[in-house]
Amino acid sequence: MAKGGMGDLGGLMKQAQKMQSDLKKVQDDLKDRIVEGKAGGDAVVAYANGNQELIQLKIDPDVVDTDDIEELEDLVVAAVRAAMDEARQMYEEETGRITGGLNMPF
Repeated sequence: MAKGGMGDLGGLMKQAQKMQSDLKKVQDDLKDRIVEGKAGGDAVVAYANGNQELIQLKIDPDVVDTDDIEELEDLVVAAVRAAMDEARQMYEEETGRITGGLNMPF
């Protein structure tokens, strides 16, 4: 019986290694997939990759008002939040296909 248990453990280890390898491939792919978050129409646009890294921020010069910096700051925060939410959702969907929704520490 113990021998069968060891065989099961070996199979489990192989599955875990394959899952880790597949997850690495997905993470590499997600690095190149870009999502965007917008605020104020297209006034501020934030771009993030699928690994949840902010990679670019565009600000329409027409929204830059030195007398109202607070509004611009709010737009930037909203756009970045939207982009990061999109990136997080894409990451969870793609990695969830491999892990079956389990939170794996790979």
